[in-house]
Amino acid sequence: MAFLSYLDVSVSAMSAQRLRGEIIQQNVAFADVTRTENGGPYRRQMVVFGEKRPFKNMRPGRNPVVSRDFGSILEMTLAERRQRKMGGVQVLQIVEDQTPLRPVFDPTHPDADEEGFYYLPNVDVPTEQIDMLAATRAYEANVEIFNEMKNMAAKALTIGR
Repeated sequence: MAFLSYLDVSVSAMSAQRLRGEIIQQNVAFADVTRTENGGPYRRQMVVFGEKRPFKNMRPGRNPVVSRDFGSILEMTLAERRQRKMGGVQVLQIVEDQTPLRPVFDPTHPDADEEGFYYLPNVDVPTEQIDMLAATRAYEANVEIFNEMKNMAAKALTIGR
C-alpha cells in the first residue's frame, strides 16, 4: 500500500527532529563549559539532515544521499516526486559549528591564556531556544500527518463494508 510509505516519511522526520531536540538540549547544557575532554571550550553541535531513499530505489555502488537542495525538491512536479519515491528524512551527521568562540578577559580564570583571555562556547541560548521551537513544531506537524494518514487508512478499510 502506497500510504505506508507516507507513514515512513513522517516517522523518520519525527525521529530526526527528536535527535535535533536532544542536540539542542546538549548545546544549552554546555553553554558555559570552558574545558572539555578535548581541552578546549565546548563547540555548538548541529544536525545535518538528508533524504532517506527507499531500498528499492537505490542503485548498488551509489551514494543514497541526493545532492539536490530543499528548494529544488519543492520545485519538482508531482510526477517527478512520485517517480523518485522519496523515503523520508535521515540524519547524515552531527557537525561542530565553526563560528568563533566568545573571548572574555579575566586573568584570574583557570582557563585564561597568557593575555588573560578565556573563551566561552559559541552557543547562543536564545538561538537554541528558537531552534528548539522549530524542531518541536516540525515534530508536531509530522505527528499530525501521521495521525491523518492513519485516519485515512481506517476510513478506506470501511469503504468495502
